[in-house]
Amino acid sequence: MKNVVSRERRMAAATCKKMRTLRSITNSHAYSKTSIILDATKYIDELKHRVERINQEIAMAQNSTCQKSCPVQLRVEAQDKGFVIKVFSERCCGGLLVFLLEAFEELGLDIFQARVSCSEGFLFEAVGVKDDQGSSECLNVQDIKRGVWKAIQNWSNQVKERT
Repeated sequence: MKNVVSRERRMAAATCKKMRTLRSITNSHAYSKTSIILDATKYIDELKHRVERINQEIAMAQNSTCQKSCPVQLRVEAQDKGFVIKVFSERCCGGLLVFLLEAFEELGLDIFQARVSCSEGFLFEAVGVKDDQGSSECLNVQDIKRGVWKAIQNWSNQVKERT
């Protein structure tokens, strides 16, 4: 009988020690076991939410890093007789102009007017018109965007292969 009592005391002491540890870890001010366990449950939920937020921040940071590796912006607008195409990047894009001109050729667009700047980043603004000698198919803004994005992707892939 003495053995059973001492074992129960040891178990109670161990439980009490574990509750004190749990109380200190979770910054709980409770004294009853039930309240300490409830506070621990709330603490675990808070930790889960923190982990979710951190994971979201990491995902956002990775997305912005992706955008920084190829920070090219494209805008295409339809005009009366053609399209205004604007390509912009905050960093230099050596060789991109060649890919863009090839895209214009593949799309059957003649450049009516253009402006290119490479002094601070890259800026390409052009008015492209469908050449009269090309095919009879009509181009729309989406067709132009697809063709120019394809050229930008090809240029980006070539840059990655060189590095």
